[in-house]
Formats: sequence, structure tokens, C-alpha cells
Amino acid sequence: MGYKENSITNPFLYITKQIRKIYLNSSIYNTKISKVFDGGFEYIPHLKIFDCIVKVKDRKNRIEDYNIESIWENQNLSEKDLKKLHSFFWLFTIDLKSSKKITRSVISNWTNLNQNYSFKSWELDTLSKRVISWIANSNNFYHEGDESFKLNFTKIIKKQLNHLTNEIENTEFVNDKMIGCSAIIMGGLCFKHQMQYLNIGFQLLKKIINTIFDNDGFPKSRNPRQVIFYLKYFVFIRELLKDSSTEIPEFLNEIIFYLGQSFNFYFEENVGTFLFNGNHNLDTTEFKKYIKEHGYKFKNKFNSVGGYSVLKNKKDKIIVDFGPTPDKKYSADYQSGALSFEIFHDKEKVITNCGYFQNYNHKLNILSKSTAAHSTLSIDDRSSCKFKKDKLGYFALENTMKVTNKKIYQDDEIWEMQGSHDGYLKEYGILHQRNIKFFPKEFMYVGEDLIISKKNFRKVGFDIRFHLLPSTNAIKTQDKQSVLLQLKNSGWRFTCNHNNFGIETGLYFGKKDSYTENKNIYVHGEITSEEVRIKWEIRKI
Repeated sequence: MGYKENSITNPFLYITKQIRKIYLNSSIYNTKISKVFDGGFEYIPHLKIFDCIVKVKDRKNRIEDYNIESIWENQNLSEKDLKKLHSFFWLFTIDLKSSKKITRSVISNWTNLNQNYSFKSWELDTLSKRVISWIANSNNFYHEGDESFKLNFTKIIKKQLNHLTNEIENTEFVNDKMIGCSAIIMGGLCFKHQMQYLNIGFQLLKKIINTIFDNDGFPKSRNPRQVIFYLKYFVFIRELLKDSSTEIPEFLNEIIFYLGQSFNFYFEENVGTFLFNGNHNLDTTEFKKYIKEHGYKFKNKFNSVGGYSVLKNKKDKIIVDFGPTPDKKYSADYQSGALSFEIFHDKEKVITNCGYFQNYNHKLNILSKSTAAHSTLSIDDRSSCKFKKDKLGYFALENTMKVTNKKIYQDDEIWEMQGSHDGYLKEYGILHQRNIKFFPKEFMYVGEDLIISKKNFRKVGFDIRFHLLPSTNAIKTQDKQSVLLQLKNSGWRFTCNHNNFGIETGLYFGKKDSYTENKNIYVHGEITSEEVRIKWEIRKI
């Protein structure tokens, strides 16, 4: 649902929210949002435009196969299934052309039971998706309906849009605001005499852009998934404006340009997904096809965006997380992987991070946020950042961390990436400095992790992990001097100047809300002096 913009932190705000709930369920509020202008559709977007935000594939299902006539009153559905049902996004999977009468009947039945505000069926993200879905699919059932259906259908959409414009500022989730903003702008384009929707939508769009993006057009949450999410909706809105012959605001073109650069940086063609800060493996094939068909060409000339730095050539690529912690209110999906890195060779991932378990209610969510789930250093089995569960159940940051001494260099002979972070400074008095050099002609990475005790030196344990994909085979050689890695198309050798290293089993969260076992190379030891240097090498064999 995205990061929270506000949280209930005191009794006064809690009481205010409860009073607001009573008002929303009152006849006074119902009368207020029921006041709508007459008039039907002035414009209905082409269905292909919606491919940007929802998968509109071949419609093979029949609405007759769904027992929807009575399901609105089913109280046994889970919250997740109830939201899906009331969002009507399932209409995108239905062959509506052969079921127009039934579709109109299903919508009329829903309206009869849910025409007044109810928290479950009028929750903002659910309502926004419903409005989008109804308008998107209306060409398949609206025009052949009688005047009574057309009048009631457009009235209930406008009533929901009125509620949306009233309440969208009160939602704590900015992702929901983005979906709602899209629905409001669509309403302003589609209905006669509804320019107020368009004006409200543009104002909200400006606020979203100014609130959540940094100067480079990257989400302040540093969550790569949000790059795709917001770019999809910005492009979707732009295509609606273009299709309806409406002037496109310059601020929308500008954010698409900058966010498109970030998208190109992070999800360029033929490269596996980088697993940092809330990301898991994402298939961007269809979206890339969409933006290409609609004339978008995103290019990125920079090697650093959003706190991530990449060096690459035609065969090799390394990416390092040099970014600081985000602000606490943007940290719901942040993972504590300071100075973690991933290595690619010939489109295969040699070293990875473990990915992210997105389900906030599962114990694996906080595990996937830990430093141990990243290819970097952890101290005393602690993460470089602390998280605390808030009242909405999300693990948000409790402290901050920054990266300094950043150095990035590349020529034909050597690549170098260096940085330090202070995530362990307050509790342990320790700075972590990492330097990674790559020699392209030898296909060799040489790394050094420097642990510096700045104050109150004491003995404490450390671990450095190098995570591997589940498909990578790893064995320690008989002489115990190295670890051999076997990928599908290449082999690699890991060595270290520290004697206590080997292979252990871990968990990989690359696929959304699932896990599988993987292996990681660990280096374990104890800090016995004010400066400890751990040198390691990963060489192609």
C-alpha cells in the first residue's frame, strides 16, 4: 500500500478519526456526496490504455461462471478476497461482450446494496480501482443499457468520485492516493461538466510528486518497486490526457522523464532484478512493451541514482547500495543492507541479496529486512539499522544511518567502488568501510572490508555474507582454502585472508511473499583490535 504519510500517535487524533467515521456513515454526508451533475459519458478511454496498470489479456472467463449475484452479502470472505471482489478489477478477465445484460445486472445489484458509504466496500484504494474498472470496461455493457441503468451507473460513479475527492487527503498511504488521483482525473475527462475533478486531480498529482520524489526523480523510500508503480500511473494518466486531446501539464512530462531515467537505470533490458530495499523479482516485459508501443524512450547516462551506484560493461555489472536510510515515514519497506552489493556476469547473477518478503504480517518480513539477508557486514548478529513496529503493523526505522567517503571510478583496467557507513557507530563505536575493485580483463573482484573502532573498543563478533541464488552450486575445496561456485554458464572461486569462512544455508525471498533455501558464503570472526581488515577475492575460473 506504500509508505504512510501520517500515523495516529495520540488520543486526540484517535478520537478525531472516530468522529470522522461517524460522520461518513451519516445521512448528512450521504446527501452531500449524492449531489452530482447530470450527464453521461463525454469520453471513454480505449481499453488498451489500461494495459499500463492492469493485465488486460485475452478474456477467456465468462461472467456466468461467477456466482456474483448473491456474493455481495457473503460475510465469510477474507478481507483480501473482499477487496478484490469490490474492486471489480476481475472485470478485466471477463468476456463482457457476450454477457452484457448479466454485467449490467451485477453492477445494479452491487449498487442497490452498496450505494451508501461503507468502510469495507468504499475503502479508497478499492473504490478507486472500481471506478477505473467500471469506466474502462463500460464500452462493453453501458451503451446497450436502458436509460435507467445509464443514469444510475453514471450517478454512482460520480458519487464515489465525490467521496474520493473529499477523503483522499485523509488516507495514510500515498500509493492509494496515486490510484485515487488517477480515478479522479479520469472522471474529469470522461464526464460532462466535471472539470472540478480534473483540477482536484492535477493539484493532488503535484502534491504527490513534490512529496515522495527526490531531486533525481527517485522515490524517497528508495524502494525500486515504487519506481515502476508510479511510472505506470504517471504514464497511464498522460496517455488518458493524450487520448482525450487534453493538454498535458509540463510537471507530468517532467516527472515521467526523470522517473523514466530511474526505471532505465534499475530495470534495463536483459538484466535480472536488483534486490535492494523492498524489491523482489519483477517481470517488466509487458510494461517495457507498452512504453515502447506508446513512444516512450527512457535513457540514463548516470552511474548513480537514488543511492545506488552501478559500474558495467557488455559482460559484467556490479551495483552497490551507497544510499542513506530514508526518512522514517518512508521506511515501511526499507531493508538494512548498507554497502551491500550484487554482481552479474554474462546476464547471470554471481552474488545477490536475498530479496524482500513483502507481507507485513509475516515474521519473515522483518527477517528479510535484516542486514544478514544482504551481501554485506553485520556486527554482533545485529543489523545496521533498528526497526520498530508501529500501530499499523509496519516495521519502520527507529534510527538513521548515512554513507560517507564514497568513491566510484572506472576505466578499462580497473573499476573501484568505496564507501563507509555509521550504522554501528552509536551502539558499538564502529565504522564499516568497504572497498571493491574489479579487474575486467581478469574477471576478478578484490574486496576489503575495514572495521574501524572509533570509540569504546570492545571485542565483538562480526559476519560478512555473500548470498547466492538458489540455483548456484557451492562447495568448499578439500584444502579448505577456497569456495567454488558453479553457475549455469560460468564458474567462480572465492578466497579470503580470514581462516574462518565457509558455506551455510539461508533463505531467498526473490519471489514475492515466498521463500526457498539458498546458500551463502560466510566469513566469521571477532574484532580483536581497533582496526580489522578482511580481504576477499571472487575470480572467474
